[in-house]
Amino acid sequence: MNALHRESVVIDGLIISKWDRSVFEDMRRAGLTAANCTVSVWEGFAQTVDNIAAMKQMIRQNEDLLTLVRDAADIRRAKAEGRIGIILGFQNGHAFEDRLGNIEAFADMGVRVVQLCYNTQNLIGTGCYERDGGLSGYGREVIAEMNRVGIMVDLSHVGAKTSEEAILASTRPVCYSHCLPSGLKAHPRNKSDEQLRFIAERGGFVGVTMFPPFLKRGIDATVDDYVEAIDYVSAIVGEDNVGIGTDFTQGYGQPFFDWLTHDKGRHRRLTDFGPIQNPAGIRSIGELPNLTDAMRRAGWSDIRIRKAIGENWLRVFGEVWNR
Repeated sequence: MNALHRESVVIDGLIISKWDRSVFEDMRRAGLTAANCTVSVWEGFAQTVDNIAAMKQMIRQNEDLLTLVRDAADIRRAKAEGRIGIILGFQNGHAFEDRLGNIEAFADMGVRVVQLCYNTQNLIGTGCYERDGGLSGYGREVIAEMNRVGIMVDLSHVGAKTSEEAILASTRPVCYSHCLPSGLKAHPRNKSDEQLRFIAERGGFVGVTMFPPFLKRGIDATVDDYVEAIDYVSAIVGEDNVGIGTDFTQGYGQPFFDWLTHDKGRHRRLTDFGPIQNPAGIRSIGELPNLTDAMRRAGWSDIRIRKAIGENWLRVFGEVWNR
């Protein structure tokens, strides 16, 4: 690990790996300061509470490695203590069900990032894999409540119209925590130049993923292709409004992807990812320092690298979480 990476605040905007000690140890090898860790996708309220309880138990059992993040100061403290800050995040607002009060309840549990929809329709709005009806009236109430309690609105898997209306409705910065540009590869999950510009011009933030089906060269991609994608997005949204959101799925096999790619995990198939293989040079979480090396090869300054690998996320999290 080079000195720049080791000394920097390093924040991953999205990891959905199979949580266990081996993954946490790899996160330490990666030099991670904090990560948005998915604890809910298709689950309802009760099962999501169970998932949060299980994650908090793992944090306690691995307190030499981990600490729970509730505010930006906790991320700075994690860096000072040499631990990894766990940010509790959802990839679907489905767990809110039809009760606005559940949003504050989850905030009190420590949830800090919630994606409004995961691929399909829910009570809030529409995902990216079906006809987009936009943000519902209830969805507008959800965003107002998320703004009030300090939960970041994530739009990564959300349809274009619902995303646009959410960006306009939110009074705090929103994000695409993990996306890629359709300017490099056309895909329903990728965002157009116009969408990227729209979120940035209204104070939003973009985390760039390296999930191979969405990359220009797919499973043939390397860490340098990932840097190319970050550079492409940065040119549109600005160096201060871009970060990383790897979408590492470490520890999972094909049954997990079958679950993710079916509506609500059990209904119609929405997409087929094909073989999954992360870019060469960054196949595992522990190889994340190679990203910093690749950025240097691409001619990035140290200041720009520090911002992209963590400082930008830290700033925008602080803007959203400050109640």
